[in-house]
Amino acid sequence: MVQVRRIALGTAVAFAGIGICTAVMMPFRPDLASATTALVLVVPVVAGVTLGGSTAGLLAAAAGFLTYDLAFIKPYGTLTVGAGQNWAALIVYLIVVLLVSRLVTYLQAARAEARSRERNARRLYRLAQRLIADQPLPELLEEVLETVAVTFRPRWAAILLPDPDSPHQLGVVATIGEDLSDREVHTLSAEQSRLQSLAVSHPTTAGMMSVALDVQHRPVGILAVSDITLGADDRELLRAYANQAAQAIERSQLQDAALRSESLEASERWRKAMVGAVSHDLRTPLATIKAAVTAVRESDGHLAPEDRDELLGLIEGQSDDLARLVTNLLDYTRIESGSLQLHREPTSVEDIVVAAVNALGRTVRDAAITTHVPDALPPVDVDELLMIQAVANLLENALRHSPPDEPVEIEARRSGMLVCVTVRDHGTGVPDAEREHIFDMWTTSDGGGRAGLGLGIARAFVEAHGQQITYLDAPGGGAAFTVTLPVQPGSRFTPAEGWAPRESAVHR
Repeated sequence: MVQVRRIALGTAVAFAGIGICTAVMMPFRPDLASATTALVLVVPVVAGVTLGGSTAGLLAAAAGFLTYDLAFIKPYGTLTVGAGQNWAALIVYLIVVLLVSRLVTYLQAARAEARSRERNARRLYRLAQRLIADQPLPELLEEVLETVAVTFRPRWAAILLPDPDSPHQLGVVATIGEDLSDREVHTLSAEQSRLQSLAVSHPTTAGMMSVALDVQHRPVGILAVSDITLGADDRELLRAYANQAAQAIERSQLQDAALRSESLEASERWRKAMVGAVSHDLRTPLATIKAAVTAVRESDGHLAPEDRDELLGLIEGQSDDLARLVTNLLDYTRIESGSLQLHREPTSVEDIVVAAVNALGRTVRDAAITTHVPDALPPVDVDELLMIQAVANLLENALRHSPPDEPVEIEARRSGMLVCVTVRDHGTGVPDAEREHIFDMWTTSDGGGRAGLGLGIARAFVEAHGQQITYLDAPGGGAAFTVTLPVQPGSRFTPAEGWAPRESAVHR
């Protein structure tokens, strides 16, 4: 229908142009040379060919020939041609308009083909660009089908891939256009059920055509389309789309396989590291408890009261260490399983600090921890239990790396809509080479040989609140870990200028 309208438009423009040119030249007919008249009448023919194609050009050429003969060749108004030169003029005119029509038609076809090739090249380029992006496989297949639908306009297009449970059987994994009928699905499954027997491309029954998605002659799937007629160039373009799709599918499958392999390797590394780290932290308190219990039992009641109290205190302290280790391991399993959930509520920063110190039990030496917590601090919006555990892990880390005669300091201060809690020790700090991995779950520090489970869990709990934990060298030597806590929304707290922190020493 579009082609008919185009021919009609071109013919109408050519006939109108011939009529106008004839009307303009008619008053000057006696003075016009035959060549001039012929050249003028070529113009409407060219316009007709340009707008309506070759059919309109032939009709325009015939109309121009008759007009030239009737209106400008003597005797006027008849088809009779008197002189021989008039015959030559008519024949030359006819040849010229036919050649011009053919040339214009050829140029139009070449330009249309060039535009089509350019569009196809752009589509292929855009498809390639999209397919090399890091996207899930369903999105990659959707990109391929959308490009096929825009280019060829099939009734439907589908991609079939091997069934994971039965690699030699294909199943429809993505479609576009109309829904496939049961008969069409059955036809695809029956005729193309085995990849090994798949040809490069072939028509199927029910008006469908399939193209193999292969990489280096190894088929990985099928692209099927319905109700389209393809020329040689279109077939090559469809194969190019299929080739891009095949490479994207294989790349996605290789990435999935690589991720599974990396996950297995990472899981194995974590398992070995966890066994090594936990066995290290278990052996020391268990050996101490065993030795203390053995000493008490073998004393036959002859131990001095102070010695007995010291051994029982040692057993209690090491039991606390074991309890914290078990708590950390349980917390770690919550993090790994994705079951960690926050229960936020307004919480006093002082309550968090005091509870974290008390959670350490007998691990805290006399006057081992000094706190600097201002009374005017606003409440923070956190999960209290998780944040207490995070601060307790930082305190335990600081105590293990701090000299016996130097206290561990805890300082809290307001910074905008955050409260910063800093745990500072006076030990050797963290070597530059270890800082990048200090918060990794199973990193071992040269300073104390302890696994990084506690620091890793502290970071996980803090980051679960959308906050951060950072490390800096402490002034005068040592390590300083700072945790940010969000201020309770709607708090009317206004920080007082020149406040003096309340200091307290924790004694156990």
